[in-house]
Amino acid sequence: MALEGPVLVISGPGSGKTKCLTHRIANLIASDIPGDSILAITFTNKAAAEIKERMGALLGGNGRLPAGRQGFPTLGTFHSICVRILRREIGILGYSDRFTIADTDDQRSLMRQVLADLEIDSKKFSPQTLLNKISSIKTELIEPDNYHPSGFTEQIVARAYIKYQSELKRMNALDFDDLIILTVKLFREHPDVLERYQNRWKHILVDEYQDTSHDQYTLIKMLASQSRNLFCIGDDAQSIYRFRDADIRNILNFQKDYPEAKVILL
Repeated sequence: MALEGPVLVISGPGSGKTKCLTHRIANLIASDIPGDSILAITFTNKAAAEIKERMGALLGGNGRLPAGRQGFPTLGTFHSICVRILRREIGILGYSDRFTIADTDDQRSLMRQVLADLEIDSKKFSPQTLLNKISSIKTELIEPDNYHPSGFTEQIVARAYIKYQSELKRMNALDFDDLIILTVKLFREHPDVLERYQNRWKHILVDEYQDTSHDQYTLIKMLASQSRNLFCIGDDAQSIYRFRDADIRNILNFQKDYPEAKVILL
């Protein structure tokens, strides 16, 4: 039973990814690994809720751990985990911990105002198109000050990105992409904060690893870089979130990132 070190499970459709992930957590806890040192990341709240429900059944019912087991695993999506971190730490980056999260309508409304302020024709450059381009830029962890394109259209995007991000910060608001990019920024600029979370989560599990994007991949790699106890499960022949900048290379290159990894085929 490979409880230590990096593990990649290749699991095709219908092969029991959720069951595998849930039993992995149960085996860790049964092996006297504290529950609160485990972090399990999913792509949907539904998946996180299902894992939590199954965990409760496996570990004693009603979500309670057997006597002597310390704490309960942290379960959630990439964005919900980052929200937890940022609520505690974002003051270091100049935001208030009472930040709001802009939804799709909020983003469009703000972008329309940005275009009006910059005197950019919204008929030629639609707010949604610009938001999509900015989202892709953020996924690559490129901040406004580091985005220096040469083409005319890209320069329009750059201007809109700078203004949009400035307005979000003025409003003490984050969009969904900010949740990850700011968490990575926090960890890069404040290694002591990163170390605190590395020490907290000694075992990290990631569902549907083939659907991770560059920013998500970077976040995982940073958190797991100390313990290297990273368990990822996914299907290298399928990626349903390609439209959200999922990078299939993340799962294909797992053994390059972790040469000592164990690879298991379900």
